[in-house]
Amino acid sequence: MTSLDASIGETFGDRKRQWGYSRPPVIVVLATLVLITVVVLVAFPGVAPYDASYINPGDALQGPSSRHLLGTDQLGRDILSRVIFGARTAFLAPLALAGITILLGLVLGLLAGFAGGWVDSVISRIVDVLYSIPALMVAIIVVGVTGGGLVLALLVLIVFNLPTNVRLIRASVLERVRLPYIEAARTTGLSNAEILVNQLIPALVPLLVTTFFLQFTYGIVEVSSLSFLGLGVPPGSPDWGRMMFENRALLSSNMWATAAPGILLVLLAVSANVIGDWVFARHESEVRER
Repeated sequence: MTSLDASIGETFGDRKRQWGYSRPPVIVVLATLVLITVVVLVAFPGVAPYDASYINPGDALQGPSSRHLLGTDQLGRDILSRVIFGARTAFLAPLALAGITILLGLVLGLLAGFAGGWVDSVISRIVDVLYSIPALMVAIIVVGVTGGGLVLALLVLIVFNLPTNVRLIRASVLERVRLPYIEAARTTGLSNAEILVNQLIPALVPLLVTTFFLQFTYGIVEVSSLSFLGLGVPPGSPDWGRMMFENRALLSSNMWATAAPGILLVLLAVSANVIGDWVFARHESEVRER
């Protein structure tokens, strides 16, 4: 996915120069609060006042009221309840996508950068081929043709988001294996496994954390885009992207049916990006001080 690779330089380079390392703490605090709120909704969906799938035609298309704080949709389902239950897919699917992609990227990046030779060549050639193919476009085609669900969509997104992470980690490993402390570790008799576990992987943690948050942000956009197109998530499911798709005709009667999930998706994506940016800035500041 070429846009992700290009965005890393823009997001964590240009913004760093623009804002420096002293990003106002309030922004990071607010972003953290947004993430915590979403996590709470995922962990405790029981706080919803109604069942997300409960249909009551008599309450259809109601505006915000004391009974329904965000109103109801065309089937009389409570919007607030559906937003709360929808947090699960909106958060957990991108979380799984980012976590698995970073983990596989770490394994392949370490293998390519540390082993070198034909292993590096084979991995790099495969990565170069996958890198040129847009992940979201492939997911739309595969899921649209096969009618597969969210699991298939995530598998496709993982495969085609993986190349960027492999390239980033491989580049960092190639840079570090030439440093004196790695050579010193070799001369002391440490095995390759010990060097990887004790020296290289700890040094990659800031990069992994930063890339994780950026990948999580892209995952939010990709998963919600598929849902908005009616792919991946079954019809009627309380999913934020799906809610925007199903309620797009209700903007004149109850805008919150579409606006609430849309606003939350934006807040979640921006918050993850802000925290990832802050982690990178802190790491860069610490490196300069050494």
